[in-house]
Amino acid sequence: MTHIQRFNRIAHSELSEQGPSKSQRKRESHALQDLGEELVNLAKDALARVPMPENLEQAVRECRKITAHEGRRRQLQYVGKQMRSLHESEVEAIRRALDAIKGVSKAETARLHSLERWRERLLARDEALTELLAQHPQADAQQLRTLIRNARREQAAQKPPKAFRELFQALKDLLVNSPASPETSEDADSHLPEFPTREED
Repeated sequence: MTHIQRFNRIAHSELSEQGPSKSQRKRESHALQDLGEELVNLAKDALARVPMPENLEQAVRECRKITAHEGRRRQLQYVGKQMRSLHESEVEAIRRALDAIKGVSKAETARLHSLERWRERLLARDEALTELLAQHPQADAQQLRTLIRNARREQAAQKPPKAFRELFQALKDLLVNSPASPETSEDADSHLPEFPTREED
């Protein structure tokens, strides 16, 4: 379930003519607190891609520097307070950015696993190279044969895996970074939302 779906489930539960119940407000507060903690735990490059106002960004970055347990706990509470002060559209932008980042992360993990499986198949049996070349005729067959042969020798002699790593990079260039490949990392940022302009009351 995405952040947006989870938040919508909370926002639309227990609604009445009198407005949200006390328990609903409490859950929404906890959800925002958790969202703030997720920002704190993001990788540095991912955090830079999340749209947020300056005061929240400063609170998050300060929290990331704190190592003492109690000091970090207090700063996390402050981050949560900043989250609760945001306009709904600002929270929505943060949620969409996080969902996009997670989607990119999952896709990248899947691509890496696919490359690792290809490498293992190529080292395990000669027929795998024939299959790869049939699917990707633009591949440099001689380069791949050389890397496979050298990687097998490395493994047999228990040498440092230089060719083993070079084979992975060659597969990445062929299957991921190739201009003809439908899976390019450049598409990742295109799905991130723009930070909305907050209207003055």
